[in-house]
Amino acid sequence: MCSVQTGHTQNPFAFLESCSALGRQQLRLYSALRDAVPIIDAAIMKLVRLTGGFCIRCTDSAAQETLDRFFDSVNVNGNSLGLESFVSSYFEQLLTYGTAIGEIVTDSTGLPVALFNAPLENIELKRNANGIDIDVFTVCSGTPQKVRYPELVIMSALNPKPGELCGNSLLSGLPFVAQTLMQIFRTTGTNWERLGNTRFAVTYKPANDALDKAYAKERAMQVAKEWSSAMSSESVRDFVAVGDIQIKAIGSETQIPDSEIPVRQLLEQIVSKTGLPPFLLGLSWSSTERMSSQQADALTSELEAYRRILTPAITRLADTCLRLFGLSGGTQVIWDDIMLQDMVELSRAELYSAQALRLTKEE
Repeated sequence: MCSVQTGHTQNPFAFLESCSALGRQQLRLYSALRDAVPIIDAAIMKLVRLTGGFCIRCTDSAAQETLDRFFDSVNVNGNSLGLESFVSSYFEQLLTYGTAIGEIVTDSTGLPVALFNAPLENIELKRNANGIDIDVFTVCSGTPQKVRYPELVIMSALNPKPGELCGNSLLSGLPFVAQTLMQIFRTTGTNWERLGNTRFAVTYKPANDALDKAYAKERAMQVAKEWSSAMSSESVRDFVAVGDIQIKAIGSETQIPDSEIPVRQLLEQIVSKTGLPPFLLGLSWSSTERMSSQQADALTSELEAYRRILTPAITRLADTCLRLFGLSGGTQVIWDDIMLQDMVELSRAELYSAQALRLTKEE
């Protein structure tokens, strides 16, 4: 019988003193940021993909075969398969909210059968009595309950502040920037709705004679009727009138403010937060699309830092599954090479070292 510990329904009024509820308002805010600003969502997905794949190496060959078979086909959240699918969702949650929590789901015999990415809205964290460890609570029926098997729960925090239980989202500091950006977009849309859909002011000025003044109302209504008929026609129609009639486009003298510079300044703040080169997000800000060696080194350092955060969580998950299967041996996470450029530079460095060694021996 499978049972998920961290997927209970949340009660929004639940409260436990000295607990951290993972900032439910912030969770909704960061989700809204990804929905409202596509470049933020694209940046997070790029980081998840660029971090790359990995494999689990075990010191015992029999254990290696069991782990490979399990991690290749393990059920993840009931809608996907494979350990990498779990880690991708785990890493995406970590970047978006600053905290990621996963769980190993076991059957009635204690064998692992699935992996689960816990929704943070259902989780509360509390500092353990020893002052170091963190206890995980689930909110069920209004009362936070500590998970019965904390050894099956995996947790990571992104750059937590000293003493804090939760990590810091990659999107922290961006709500104000995104709000200003969305205000520019909304204003631009409103201006185009007003000025792009041209409206006309038709003015009829009667002559000074008494006859025109007497029938000014009737003639104005007739002009309005004919003008409305001409504008509502599916085909282009001419408007013919007699008398002093002026037609002007409303707002034709108004210019839509140029938003290119302020939008770019705001996007620069967002891109700098992600650590990605602009052209990876579809922004053509430089004269060349080729990634420079400096950008490659900076991006590699960013991805390596994320890998260092994920590696302990993956290792703990693999070690726990190994023990649940009743197997012994240690595990190690082997990451794929981040990019081809790194391999070229490494090969060139090895070549130079070999040439220098040969020259030294010849001397």
